[in-house]
Amino acid sequence: MNVLLWHVHGSWTTSFVHGRHRYLVPVTPDRGPYGLGRARTYEWPENAVEVTPEELGRTDVDLVILQRPEELELAEQWLGRRPGRDLPAIYVEHNTPKGDVPDTRHPMADRDDLLLTHVTHFNELFWDNGGTRTAVVEHGIVPPKVEWTGELDRLAVVTNEPVRRGRVTGTDLMPRFAAVAPLDVFGMGVAGLPDRLGLPADRLAVHDDLPQDRMHTEVARRRAYLHLCRWTSLGLSLIEAMTIGMPVVALATTEAVDAVPPDAGVLSTRVDTLVEAARWLAEDRDAAYRLGARAREVTKERFGLDRFLADWDRIMEEETCASR
Repeated sequence: MNVLLWHVHGSWTTSFVHGRHRYLVPVTPDRGPYGLGRARTYEWPENAVEVTPEELGRTDVDLVILQRPEELELAEQWLGRRPGRDLPAIYVEHNTPKGDVPDTRHPMADRDDLLLTHVTHFNELFWDNGGTRTAVVEHGIVPPKVEWTGELDRLAVVTNEPVRRGRVTGTDLMPRFAAVAPLDVFGMGVAGLPDRLGLPADRLAVHDDLPQDRMHTEVARRRAYLHLCRWTSLGLSLIEAMTIGMPVVALATTEAVDAVPPDAGVLSTRVDTLVEAARWLAEDRDAAYRLGARAREVTKERFGLDRFLADWDRIMEEETCASR
């Protein structure tokens, strides 16, 4: 099939475009949020093809994958056809609801012209989807090319914009962990974090927007993975760290409770418990290895790329067949 989708979430889209279809990714001269084109810091296969808005009007499209409400109007404008009416459409919701949780109404609630697909069961549960048909396709990842070594008694954090997002990403909790083991924070918008938290360079280092392979290599050298997000969908960086073979120290919130088994890390809503777990793993590399080995075993089975793509093939085939 020819599948139209916007490049919104780099890691998720990287997995998605590894399927057997032809993926049409809009590109605009400014490479803005609605025309980002192919990824530059992730490896994408050749069947992910850039298309301009002008080209889309004369391109055969079998299915539209929507990820933001405004893409409905944009797709109609660029294609000359209305997604959900003139061709099948699936809306993918990546995020936890915001606002009056758990009464937050989804922008696609009470529609009969598309399928609303969530990336976690937690998200499907907490969004008010109304009468819209829903499905859940859990994450799947392209396996990182490295394995955990853990030679550095430091903790790795992967998060985006921790200065701006603050409590959502658990930024305020970082100093408590930096007191027991140095932190390395990877992601976009991490510059300025040490100054914001008042931490010296020997307790917190930032690595801004590294290419994915290089980031994986560096993360794998750290002793454990620290996941402090209070309110977020299940981060692909967490799954990637577990696939690498890293033990996890995480807040027991949202989907992390279900994704991380107790023998693959330490989860709790008691921060003191997590701080002590971080201290333990920083000092005991053998224990870190045991937990990380279990994390790798679990994620390869549950979050494998083949399962992810098979689930998506089934849903896309069902939606296109139903519209014929």
